[in-house]
This record gives sequence, C-alpha cells and structure tokens, in this order.
Amino acid sequence: MNHPNAQQHTDQELIHRFRADGRSDWIGILFDRYALLLLGLCMKYLKNEEDARDSVQQIFLKVLQEINKHEIVFFKAWIYQVTKNHCLMILRRQQKFHQAELTDSNVPATTMQEQHPQSQHQQKDQMLQNMEHALEQLNEEQQTSVRLFYLEKKSYQEIVDMTGYTLLQVKSYIQNGKRNLKILLEKINQSNG
Repeated sequence: MNHPNAQQHTDQELIHRFRADGRSDWIGILFDRYALLLLGLCMKYLKNEEDARDSVQQIFLKVLQEINKHEIVFFKAWIYQVTKNHCLMILRRQQKFHQAELTDSNVPATTMQEQHPQSQHQQKDQMLQNMEHALEQLNEEQQTSVRLFYLEKKSYQEIVDMTGYTLLQVKSYIQNGKRNLKILLEKINQSNG
C-alpha cells in the first residue's frame, strides 16, 4: 500500500490510522521519519554500526507491539525514550556478561583490599539499578523530562524543542519527577534494607 500523500500526515495522524486499521505501513512511514535519528542515537550508545542497525530493527518491532498500549502525545520524544532504554538494556547485558567472564576467569582474590572495590562497585550498580527502577515508575512526561535534563544534560529549551512540551510543563515535570524519584528511591532502599 503506497500513500502518495502519507508524508503530509502528522505523527499523530499516522498513529491514529494505525490504530484504526492495524496496517504496519503507517508505522513504517512514521519510523522512516526518525530512522536516521534513531540510528544515530544507537550508534552513540552502542559504538557499533551493525548493532545499531539491528537495534533499530528491533525497536521498530517493539513499537508495533507497544504503540497501542501507550497514550503517545509526542511520538518523537516517546520513540527517543524507547530507543534509549533499548540501548541501555543492551549495554547492561553486555556489562553483566563481561562481569561474569571476569568472575569465571578464576582470578584468585588474595587480599581483602582486592575484594573491597568490588563491593563498592556492586553498591554503585545497585544504586543505578534502583534509580532506573524508580525512573521507570514515573509517568511518561516526568520520566522523559528527568532523563533528558539530568542524564542527557539537556537545557529546558532543548527539552521543549525535543518533546513539544511547554517550558512551564518541562519545569513542572522535572520538579515533580525529582520529588517522586526521591520518594520511590526511599521506598526501594527500605525494601532492600
């Protein structure tokens, strides 16, 4: 199915059409718009073109499965977030794999000092896991704004440009997101402690 005027549709219209008739071509058109942005983002994280291209394919399939489950206001911000999470998950898996390799390589731990950095490392890992877990519990707007502001070091204005939220909304999402994160992290730490 080829729609000569499909390019004129907004992201939102394409999502509505997909929801109406379930034809993946609509998402294909939408995806084509952002394929280069996503590939660039995957390259930034994964540092490997083949992995990046594979990831873009996987993300496309994921979008087809997930798009009906979410109320998506700004597709670009949402797909950016999905892509970033996908890359971080891959990196985490690779890191676990390397850690397992290191542990399995029978390096004898001779002194307590050699074992100690590992426990600090584990604590840091645990903190990052808790943070990621807490972030995932925020609503989509807060999660996107907090990630872009704190993790990507974007300015308020850059976040406005990327997401389409107003400046007031961005400030509010960051402020509320930060407060909610603190509450969620305290809960997680209590349940872990």
